[in-house]
Formats: sequence, C-alpha cells, structure tokens
Amino acid sequence: MALRVPQSGGPQLFKEGYKNLQGLEEVILRNIQATKEMSEITRTSFGPYGRNKMIVNHLDKLFVTNDAATIIRELEVVHPAAKLLVMASQQQEAEAGDGTNYVIILASELLQRAEPLLRMGLHPSEIARGYELAMDEALEQLDTLAVDEVKVWSEQSELLKAVRTAVASKQYGQEHVLAPLVAEAVQASMPRDATRFSVDNVRVVKIMGGGLAQSRVVHGMVLPQAPETVCHNAQFARVAVFSCPVDMGQTETKGTVLLHNANEMLDYTKGEEAQMEQAVRELHDANVKVVVCGSGVGDLAIHYLN
Repeated sequence: MALRVPQSGGPQLFKEGYKNLQGLEEVILRNIQATKEMSEITRTSFGPYGRNKMIVNHLDKLFVTNDAATIIRELEVVHPAAKLLVMASQQQEAEAGDGTNYVIILASELLQRAEPLLRMGLHPSEIARGYELAMDEALEQLDTLAVDEVKVWSEQSELLKAVRTAVASKQYGQEHVLAPLVAEAVQASMPRDATRFSVDNVRVVKIMGGGLAQSRVVHGMVLPQAPETVCHNAQFARVAVFSCPVDMGQTETKGTVLLHNANEMLDYTKGEEAQMEQAVRELHDANVKVVVCGSGVGDLAIHYLN
C-alpha cells in the first residue's frame, strides 16, 4: 500500500506543523540509524557478563539492571522505528520470558546490513523478501543444530536442561543453586497441558537477612509477615481467609460522645467487646485455627483470638 502525502502549496489536508519526509536519505536511513542507537543502549548488557545500566525514569526512580526488558520499559522511546523494536521485544518477553535483548540486537543488525544494499539501489521489498528466504532456510537448519531436547515436561531432570541456561544468563555462577529450585517449582505447578503453564503460579518471596544459598521451594503459600498472636505454629489447621480487616467497623460520620463517669465508659465499650467476642467464638466453633486477613488485626480481636 502506497500513500502520497501532498506537498505544501496544494490543498491543506493536515493541520499545521506536520512534516513530509520521503526518499532513501530522509526516511529509511534515518529509521536504520534510530534502531542502531536503540541497540547500542542494550548491546553492552547482553550475556552473563553484560554491564548494568543506571536508569532514572520519569518518576525519578532509580533502576540499576542489565535486564533489557526493564531497560526498554523505563525508557520513553518516541521514534516510530525504535518503537517497533520495543514492541517486538515486549512480545518476546510475553511469549518466552527471555531473549528481549537478543531481539533488539538481531533486528538492528539486520537493518544495518540492509543499508549497503539500499545504497546499491535495491528496493526495500526485495531485501525483505531475501530476509524471508533466509528465515526459512535458518528454521530448517535450526533443528539439525540442537544439542538436546526436553521431551517430558513433567520430569524435573528434563526441565533442568532448559532452566539452567536461562538462569545462567541472569545469575551467572549461581545456576547450580537456583536452577534445581526453579525446575522443582515449575514441576509442582505444571498443569496437564504444559502449553497452558502460567508463571503466576510460582511466586518469589524475599526475606531480609537471608542468603541466596538458603533459598528453597515451599509447596503452598508463603506470607512474609510474622503472626499477630502468641501462637506461631499450627499443623493440619483449618484456615479462614478474609479480604477485610479483623476489627470493629468504623462509622462513616464522626460524632461526639459525652461520658459523665467511669461506669458509662465501661458500658460504652461493652457492646463492641460483645460483638467481637461473638465473631471470634463463631470462628472457634467452626474449628478455625488460623485466620488470614487482607488488612490489619485490631487489638481487641487479637485479645480474643489469643
């Protein structure tokens, strides 16, 4: 599809301030230069020995990382050609979870290799057709270069073949510690149809004061918070989960209560105490031993829970 933008002097179709760029020098080579600059930002972070980048985003938040997905997500790219690379990298992140930097580097290198061909007079569609033929040939040769294959996705030893390389690119030297843990966690949450596996089924909890060698897999749910009550251990317990706080409800309006003596103060709190005691007693009668809530636990509720 071709679109011819009218030059100034003809009928005014666009609002003021638009630019008309066309030809080899103004459009194609400028796009190639933009993608080259984009790849130079992330190229030095490629591989296990890649260097970290220090990025300050629009919220003045500092990032120190060598992950290309994080780098391009925090950069505000405005050039259309560079945005295409960003979109391709984000698609790679969504599909495979790795290889984002490789996508940017490979796409930029292909465009730079096409620049001499463009100067020789070849049309961009002819170069694109050549790259499509090369892709078909590369896909045919790729199967012959495989050194190993994951045949059974439900076995940890098979998963370890694919996990070890991906972990080594981020934590080089620690893959022998982390790769078995990742494979065990993936195996535990693997559905019957391996293609429907979701990374959200595996969560990572960081505990202050621990080391990388102390990492382990927990089959269940980990809450990185100490219990509020005096009981810190319960086995084979019935658990009640609430999305609201375990506390007395607060009124929407504010009011003033006048208390004339100590007896009135004691009577004022008896109603709330009776309601909370009744709620905790119902949990006890239901044989609930552990209560998990989405917000805080009131002091009065902790008293009755203890």
